[in-house]
Amino acid sequence: MKKFLSSFIAIGILTVLLFASGAIYTVREDQQILLTQFGKPVGDPITEAGLHFKIPFIQKVNEMEKRVLSWDGNSSQMPTRDKLYIKVDTFARWEISKPLVYFQKLRDERTAQSRLDDVLGSETRNAVANNDLIEIIRTTKDRKPQQPEEIGEILGSTSALDPISKGRTVIEKAVFDAASGKLESYGIKLLDLRFKRVNYTSQDEPKMFLRMVSERRQIAERFRSEGAGEAARIVGDMEREVKTIESEAYQRVQSVLGKSDAEATKTYAEAYGGSPEQEEFYGFFKTLEAYDKILDENTTLILSTNSELFRLLNGKSSGE
Repeated sequence: MKKFLSSFIAIGILTVLLFASGAIYTVREDQQILLTQFGKPVGDPITEAGLHFKIPFIQKVNEMEKRVLSWDGNSSQMPTRDKLYIKVDTFARWEISKPLVYFQKLRDERTAQSRLDDVLGSETRNAVANNDLIEIIRTTKDRKPQQPEEIGEILGSTSALDPISKGRTVIEKAVFDAASGKLESYGIKLLDLRFKRVNYTSQDEPKMFLRMVSERRQIAERFRSEGAGEAARIVGDMEREVKTIESEAYQRVQSVLGKSDAEATKTYAEAYGGSPEQEEFYGFFKTLEAYDKILDENTTLILSTNSELFRLLNGKSSGE
């Protein structure tokens, strides 16, 4: 009898332990719990950490993350509005904001990741298809180019590419806004979305390189043109300055010549207006100057006996 009683007590204790273990469950800080009864949700989600109770063997504990989760999309090839194909690699951060809706529509994280692939991948393709390549490559439309300012100005005025109106940050925000509304219906709150990497496809890489070469050639031609213009301006200034100097020098020369001519004229006047001896000496001196200019050892001169030049050679004075 005692043996039967001890067995009964042991079975009772074991039953109580099994019942207690099935009725008590623990919620961690990084978890939120949803109880289901025969597969249907029961009550509100439990987000407070600690020990909690449930109906054993009937209610089931369904664990869900309360932490921020990551989504890393596959690198996908997609066309831009200007018909260039690029590979876009996207990532996002999300969390379960409505556990009941999340459980009813998705059940687990694997299904949620698959739905994120569909929604975020679709919205990313739509955004890329509605924008040109340059909008996706540049972070923002106000980003400063990593090059000298004058080159940036030349690119802005002569680039073959269209001007930036949005930039990648604005496009990412558009994808985020469009996807957030769709994901809310699944109990998911999208926290952030970014383009992790944007690569050219092998078919479009040569086109991009040719475009880069074309831009750099435009920059070089602009610098050459500005250099030639500056050289022409410098040469023009130099020629103008030379002409100014020559003009001033010519003016000074003419002024000196005028003064010397005036002095010579004054001297001639004084010589002709003086005594007969002065006039004779002056005439004699000028005749000698004429001889010096027209006569040398190779000169043959035929003169009339009445010539003034012959007078001195003949040894007669003007009065004879």
